[in-house]
Amino acid sequence: MSNTGKKSYKTLEESQITLSELMVPVHSNFGGKIHGGYILGLMDQVAFACASRHSGNYCVTASVNKVDFLHPVEVGELLILKASINYTGNTSMVVGVRVESENIQTGKINHCNSSYFTMVAKDEKGLNVPVPGIVITDNQGIRRFVRSVKRQEQTKLRANTFDESKFDASQYIELLRNHNVQINL
Repeated sequence: MSNTGKKSYKTLEESQITLSELMVPVHSNFGGKIHGGYILGLMDQVAFACASRHSGNYCVTASVNKVDFLHPVEVGELLILKASINYTGNTSMVVGVRVESENIQTGKINHCNSSYFTMVAKDEKGLNVPVPGIVITDNQGIRRFVRSVKRQEQTKLRANTFDESKFDASQYIELLRNHNVQINL
């Protein structure tokens, strides 16, 4: 934001980050696969870099939405992480992170993971600060922005539905009968 209070906007390309790293044995488990926690750490780094580039401020991770490891990453593969701003609020941003692995001998690329990091911009005192909006230029950008809005709405609904002070377990007992659970009340 400028001193005049006029809102600023950035294109997605101005904030996008790509990180590539060769996967080495030090980050693997006994089966030769790269630890998911190590990959998650790289995802957080690239989300931080993207959000910080977009906002021009230090950013913190507020939440991570849905991390599904779709394909194992092998030692010796190149891991490519692509981060882009999907949504901007007043002080927060949703950064979409796509993770791919590339077999550097065959060139085969596998989609390993896509996830969404909510990042909040902070000033030097640790207070939330406004972030620029984004310029959307295609249907894909609209889809990503709306998906983030809908995800926020679903999160609020889920939080309200399962608020401990309002939750009535008796309404869900029948649902649980079809699951791998024993209920001893």
